[in-house]
Amino acid sequence: MSTDKLQELDKVLSELFREPPLISTRIEPLPATSPDQPNEEERAVQASAADAMPDAADAVRRAEQAKSLLAGLGLDTAIRLRWVMRDIRGKRTKMSPVSEHDQAVLLDLGFVEMREGILRLTGLGVLTLD
Repeated sequence: MSTDKLQELDKVLSELFREPPLISTRIEPLPATSPDQPNEEERAVQASAADAMPDAADAVRRAEQAKSLLAGLGLDTAIRLRWVMRDIRGKRTKMSPVSEHDQAVLLDLGFVEMREGILRLTGLGVLTLD
């Protein structure tokens, strides 16, 4: 390379590095908090965890109740209804149609619902299968 080109390249590079950075490199100190008091982020996390705990406990309780409802029907009936719910979840009701009696029982128990003429599992029905 010629000397002129090197000097020109050196000039361009020096101008580039003299410009201020596009991203701020200044670090601001965090606000001082006492170790006993949680900051806003910690309070939000604690609040969401506290809200989620009753929901999780409630879901477990509801799942146990749903399974006990099926257990109270007898072993053969419970097995048949679980298979029917699996067929509904897998959208296989055209291949293996649901009997009117099984459909009525599942609707009464609250495990399925009719939406637009199609049987769908409710949240309780999903909990029963899982």
